[in-house]
Amino acid sequence: MEVCHVGATVKHRPCVVIIRDGWGRNPDPNLDYANAVRLADPPIDRMLNEQWPTTLIATSGPDVGLPPHTMGNSEVGHQNIGAGRVVDQESVRISKAIQDGSFFGNPELVAAVERCLARRSKLHIMGLVSDEGVHSRLEHLFACVELAARRGLKEAYIHCFTDGRDSPPTSGIGYIERVEQELNRIGVGQIASVCGRYWAMDRDNRWDRVRKAYRMLTQGEGRAAPSARVALQRYYDDPLEPNMGGDEFVVPTVISEDGRLPLATVGSGDAVIFFNFRGDRPRELTKAFTLDKFPYRAKDKAGIEREMGFPRPQKLDLFFVTMTSYEADLPVKVAFPKLPRMENIAAEYLSRLGLRQFRCAETEKYAHVTFFFNDYREEPFAGEERQLVPSPTVATYDQQPEMSAPQVADLVVRRIESRLDDFVLVNFANPDMVGHTGSLPAAVKACKVVDECVGRVLEAVKRVGGCAIITSDHGNFEQMVDHRTGGPHTAHTLFPVPLHVYGAGFEGARLRDDGRLADIMPTALSMMGLDIPPEMTGRSLIL
Repeated sequence: MEVCHVGATVKHRPCVVIIRDGWGRNPDPNLDYANAVRLADPPIDRMLNEQWPTTLIATSGPDVGLPPHTMGNSEVGHQNIGAGRVVDQESVRISKAIQDGSFFGNPELVAAVERCLARRSKLHIMGLVSDEGVHSRLEHLFACVELAARRGLKEAYIHCFTDGRDSPPTSGIGYIERVEQELNRIGVGQIASVCGRYWAMDRDNRWDRVRKAYRMLTQGEGRAAPSARVALQRYYDDPLEPNMGGDEFVVPTVISEDGRLPLATVGSGDAVIFFNFRGDRPRELTKAFTLDKFPYRAKDKAGIEREMGFPRPQKLDLFFVTMTSYEADLPVKVAFPKLPRMENIAAEYLSRLGLRQFRCAETEKYAHVTFFFNDYREEPFAGEERQLVPSPTVATYDQQPEMSAPQVADLVVRRIESRLDDFVLVNFANPDMVGHTGSLPAAVKACKVVDECVGRVLEAVKRVGGCAIITSDHGNFEQMVDHRTGGPHTAHTLFPVPLHVYGAGFEGARLRDDGRLADIMPTALSMMGLDIPPEMTGRSLIL
C-alpha cells in the first residue's frame, strides 16, 4: 500500500467536514410549507448554494449498504463517511441469512430456543416494532418466531417497543396489526407488552426511563390493557403530555386479560432475543438484564465517572441473545457478530500519515463522529483528539431547539484558530434531533441556529486559509409534515442531501452529480492534497 510519508504536507489546512445532521434537500416545491429550510431561508446556506460548488449526494438504500428504499441514519451514515466506501449493513446480512435459510440454523438463536424447550421455559423476543430499517426490521422478528415454531416451541412472547420517531407518530397500530397477522399465520407467539422507545431504547444514561421498561418486562409494572392495539389507542387518547403524544412515548403497558396478571414476564430460566440490529439504543436495557454488577460505575460521555443504572433485584438467570454486537464485552450471545474491521478507514489513514485530527459534537451525536466514523472503534487513533459538549437535559428538543450548537461552534472555532489540526470533523445535531420532535416552528429555529453556527465555523476556516465540506448524513427536517395524513413527519427522509465545497482555490470547482456518502472523505483527502488509499472505493466529487 502506498501512503504519504509520516508528517505529510497538507494543503488548505485544516480541512473541516461539517455534518448538518438531518439536513436534506426536498425537491418538491408543493411541500415548501413543511420544509424547515425553505421556511427559515438561512443566509449562510443560501450563500453556499449561490456562491460555492454544490451538488447532491445519496444517503439511503444501496448507496449506503441498506436495502432499496430504506432511509439512511446517523450510524450508517457516519460509518460510510469514515470508511470512504459503501459498507454493507448488518440488517442486509441478516436479511440475506433469512433468504438463504442459514438464519434458521444460527447456533445462538437455535440454542435460545432449545434451552426453552429443555427447561420448559419462555422465549421472549423484544425490539423495535417498526419497518423503517433504522434499528430493526419486522422480517427479522418474524424469522425469530418462525425459528421457534419450526423447533416446536409454543411459548414465545413478543415485547413490542413502539417507534413514532423514525416512523409516523401513530403508525404503531398498523405495525401491531402486521405482527398479529403474522403470529396467526405462523401459529406461534403472543404480544405480551408494548412500550415506547423513549423508555426502552434510551442511549443517554436516563436510567429512570430504562427502569420503567425493565420493571414492566420483569415484574409486570405499568399500565395494563387487554391487547396491544387497545394499549396504543388509550395512549393516543390520553398522552403523558401534549408534546409526548404518539408511539415513541407509549407508557410501559403489559397485556393482561383480567387487568391484573400480565400475560408473560421475563423470569429466571427464560431466554431473550433482542432483535434490534443497531447497537446504540439497546445497550442500556441489555445491561440491566445481563451485567452481574448493576448498578455499576462507569464514565459518562463527558468522561465523568458516576453510578449507572438503578436498583435491581437479583440478576435473572437468562440465556440472552442480541441480534448483533451492541457493545464489546457485554455478557451476551451474539447471533451475527461483527465482520472484521475495515482497513485504512479515514481516521486510521490520517493517523498513519502522522496528521492531527479533531472531532467535536454534542452528546446526541458524539458517538457518531467517534465510534461510528471509526468503524466501531472505541479508542481514538494516534493524533486524534475529541471534545464532547453535553446535550441539554430536556424531555424533547423542541423545548430547546438550539440544543448545544452554539457551544459546539465555540469549541470548533477556537480549535481551528489554534492551527493545531489537519482535519476537523464536527456534527450539528439539531436538524435531526429537533426534526424528530415533529415541531415545525422548533425545526425552523433549529435551522437558523445551525446556519449561524456554520457561518461562524466557515469564517474561522477562511481566516486560517483552510477548506471545508458542508454536508449531511441523511435528511429529516426538510419534511416536517406527512402530506398523506397532514400530521407531523418525524422520520428521516429518502431525499438526497446537499454537499458544498468551500475555501480559497475551490471557488470554480466542478462537482460530480452522482455522489454518495462514501465520496465525502475521498473528496476531503483530495482537497488536502493527499492520495486516496486503494481500500477506499469512494471517489472525489471534484472533477
